Amino acid sequence: MPIDFSNRQWNHILENASKWWAGQLGRPLIQVRLKGKEPWRRPSKHPFYDFTSFYDPSVSAQEIVDAWDYDLCCTEFLGDAFPIAVPNFGAGSLAAYIGARLENGKEAETVWFQPQKDTEITELDFAYIPGNKWFVRTKEIVQAAVDRWQGQVQIALTDLGGNMDILSTFRPSGKLVFDLFDHAEDVKRLNWKIHELWWKCFDEFNSITKDINRGYSSWARIFSEEPHYILQCDFSFMIGADVFEEFVKPELVATAEKLTNVFYHLDGPGELTHLDSILDIDAIQGIQWVPGAGKPDVTAWPDVYRKITNAGKKIHIASNMADDPLRVIDKIADQTGMANNIVYHFDGDLSQREAVEDLLTRHSCI
Repeated sequence: MPIDFSNRQWNHILENASKWWAGQLGRPLIQVRLKGKEPWRRPSKHPFYDFTSFYDPSVSAQEIVDAWDYDLCCTEFLGDAFPIAVPNFGAGSLAAYIGARLENGKEAETVWFQPQKDTEITELDFAYIPGNKWFVRTKEIVQAAVDRWQGQVQIALTDLGGNMDILSTFRPSGKLVFDLFDHAEDVKRLNWKIHELWWKCFDEFNSITKDINRGYSSWARIFSEEPHYILQCDFSFMIGADVFEEFVKPELVATAEKLTNVFYHLDGPGELTHLDSILDIDAIQGIQWVPGAGKPDVTAWPDVYRKITNAGKKIHIASNMADDPLRVIDKIADQTGMANNIVYHFDGDLSQREAVEDLLTRHSCI
C-alpha cells in the first residue's frame, strides 16, 4: 500500500497554503505528523537517518528513498501536514559541493564541514564542481525520489546554507571576523561568488523537481507554490549591526528578492541585534526564531514575537522549540494578539492523536 495521502488532500494543502501566504486563511497553518501508523508494507532494508550523508556510499539512491518511503508509510498526516522528504547533508551543504570536507558526527546526530586546507582569504576562490561526489549523490537521490513518488511526496531543497556561514567554513576559528576588517574586498568578492554558486545549485535541483513537485519547500518543511526558501546567517552572532549592514544584508536582499515566499532563520540571542534590519527587508515574509540550547523556550520571548507581528511578518514554530507544544500557539497568540500569521509543525506519535485533534479544533483546522 502506498503512502496514505490523496490528491484531494494535496488540493487542500495547496488551497490553504496559498490563502495563508496571502493573509487570507483566517487561521494558522498547523502541520501534525504522528508516527506509529501501520505501514502495510515490508520494512525497508535500511534504517531511516535524519542525515542522508550517514548512508554508506554502497547504499543506492533508490534504497535511501525506500527507507524514506517506509518512514512516510508509518506516518499519519493531520491538519495542514503533507508527506515531505528532505535530502539532508547538513546545514550548509553547498560548502561540501564546492570543496569542503563533510564529516559525519557520531551516532548520526550531526554533520560538520571543514576546509581541505588552511588557505588565506586572498588566495581563496570557489567554482562550480559538477562532478563533486556530494553534489552528484544529492542529485541522484532527488532524481530517485522524483521517479519513485511522481509528486505524491514533496521533495524539499537540501539545506544549501547561508552565504557567510559557507564562507566561514573555509575561514574557521574566527579568521573570517578579522578578514572583514583586513580584507573586506575579498570577503565581498567571495560572498558574491557563493551567491552565484548557491543559485546555480538551487536552479539545478529545481530542474529535477519543478515538473513533479507541487511547489517549493526547504528543511523547515513550509510549503509554498511559489519559489520559497528559509535564509540564514548564523555567522551574524559574531558581528555588529554596521558590519551586518555592509557584508550580509546586500546579498540577503538580493536572494530574498529572487524568491517569492521567504522566511529567515534567526538562531540565538546573539542574532537578535539584527532583527530590526531583517524585518526591514520587504521580501522576507516571516521569521523562524530559535532561542538556542540552554535558553528558555519560544514562549519566553514575547517582545521578539510582538516585534515580528507588528512588522507584518509571519512566524514559524516547531514543537521541539516548546516546553508545552500543545499550547504554544495559544501562548504566542496571547502575546501578539493573533495566531493567523503562524505556521506550526507538531511531530509526535499516535498516542497523542486525541490531544492534537483538540489543538486542531481550537484553531479551526478540522
